[in-house]
Amino acid sequence: MTEFGLNYFQEKVMSDPILKLSNISKSFGGVKVLENVSFDVKKGTRHALIGPNGAGKTTLFNVISGIHDPEQGKVLFEGKDLTRIPSRKRVQKGLSRSFQNIRLMPHLSVLENVMLGQHSRIQFLDMIKPLDLTSKSTGKTEAIETLNSFGIDLHKGQTVSSLPYGIRKKIEVVRALMAEPRLLLLDEPAAGLNTAETNTLRDFLNEVSSRGITLLLVDHDMPFVNSLCTQVSVMNFGQLIYDGPISDLKNDKKVLEAYLGMGENFEGSHA
Repeated sequence: MTEFGLNYFQEKVMSDPILKLSNISKSFGGVKVLENVSFDVKKGTRHALIGPNGAGKTTLFNVISGIHDPEQGKVLFEGKDLTRIPSRKRVQKGLSRSFQNIRLMPHLSVLENVMLGQHSRIQFLDMIKPLDLTSKSTGKTEAIETLNSFGIDLHKGQTVSSLPYGIRKKIEVVRALMAEPRLLLLDEPAAGLNTAETNTLRDFLNEVSSRGITLLLVDHDMPFVNSLCTQVSVMNFGQLIYDGPISDLKNDKKVLEAYLGMGENFEGSHA
């Protein structure tokens, strides 16, 4: 293949959507929460989903990850329709998620928690066995190597409950990475972090992204979103009002009206 042909192929692969949402709608108790939401997430990007409180962001995340079924529309992952596929099987297909509220096992060690993230890739009989932390199992070795590669190996023997909140946030992401996702959904990863912890998390997620993992995140911290993401989709009252480069966001009339109308500072801390 010529250099031109290789460059064209690489650019095409990067421009292909890893996730495609088509006309997603969802209601609860007759109240429309999502209405015909459509946008793509391109491979290799760091993509944010933002909007005022009550815009429908969490509901859309739940539809993408399989917690809720949409009333209409499709969720396509790498060209395959996942709309009616359970969340546990979406993990097996390469779509993983971390949650706003840390869901680590506080009484287990860091290593044990990270090893639990392998559940989607191991056999059922192996899942019901006690975690063997003394053996040189493939799972244990892989978990230690992953912790080492992200610079948090020093904590592997400590119980999660004894660690600072910022470290636990990183461990939650590492556990999600143990499923070997190609798309990682991050639900408010910077929530509850101070400025220093937020900056550390941003550098950590940049490292995750550099390994070829596509990121789609919801967060209310706009400085954090601006410093991490290149693409953004904005929702308001269940509808998509902007989808494009984050650099053009502050010039969009609908976005400004949505935030100013809510009394929120677009350049500040809420999204």
